[in-house]
Amino acid sequence: MAQTREQFEARLRQIGAERYHDLHPFHDRLHGGSCTPDQVRAWVINRYYYQHSIPMKDAAFMSRVESPDLRRAWRSRIEDHDGTAENEGGIRRWLRLAEAVGLEPDYVASCEGVLPATRFAVDAYVRFVREKTLLEAVAASLTELFAPKIHANRIQGLLKNYAFADDSSLSYFRNRLKEAPKDVAFGLSWVLDHADTQEKQDAAAKALVFKTDVLWAQLDALSAAYVEPARIPPGAWQPHEGLARQRKAS
Repeated sequence: MAQTREQFEARLRQIGAERYHDLHPFHDRLHGGSCTPDQVRAWVINRYYYQHSIPMKDAAFMSRVESPDLRRAWRSRIEDHDGTAENEGGIRRWLRLAEAVGLEPDYVASCEGVLPATRFAVDAYVRFVREKTLLEAVAASLTELFAPKIHANRIQGLLKNYAFADDSSLSYFRNRLKEAPKDVAFGLSWVLDHADTQEKQDAAAKALVFKTDVLWAQLDALSAAYVEPARIPPGAWQPHEGLARQRKAS
C-alpha cells in the first residue's frame, strides 16, 4: 500500500539523514581544517568532474521529456551550471576555486587527473538518468534536499581554516544556497505527485539511495588515494601536476 504524501516525504528525508555524504569522514577533515593543501586540491579536481557532468546529466534527462512544462522547469539547472549572458555559471565559479587553491584551471577542466572511481561513479549517475524512468531520474536529484546544510558548513569551515577562502573562491557554494531551493521545491513536489503507488515510491526511494551512494563513493575514492596511507592509482592526479603558473615559478 502506498504511503501518504507526508509519509513518503519523511521516508525520503530519512534516507538523507542516514546516507548523505555530509556524514563522510573526509568532510570532517575538509571543513575542520585538517586537509593538507594537496588533499584540498585533489578534492577540487575530482569534484569538478561531478560538477561538469551535471549539465550533461540534465541534458540527457531533458532529451527524454515530452512535456514542455517539465523541460521549461528543468532548463534552469543547465543554465545554473553552464552559465548565461548574465550568469557566469557554477562551472566557471568552480574553476575560480581551483585557481585559488593553486591549480591551473585548464588542467582541472581537462579532467585528466580524475580518479578512476570518481569517473566510474559519476558516469554511472549520468547513465542512470539517461536510462531509468523519469521518476527515478528526478528522485535521484533529491540529494539537493540535503545540500544547503553542507554548503553552509563548508563556507564556514573553509573561511575559518584556509587562507585561499574568500568571497570569490567560495562563490560557487554561496550561489548554490540561492539556486538549490527552487530546484528542491520543484523536484520534491514532482516526485511526490508522481510516486502514487507503492511500486513507484519504492523505485524513487531506491533511486535516491543510489545517488547517495554515488556521492559517498567519490569521497571513499578520494580518501583512499590521498589520505595517509595515500595510494594514488595510475593516471590520477599527482601533487606535482597541474599547479598554477605562479606556483611553478615560486
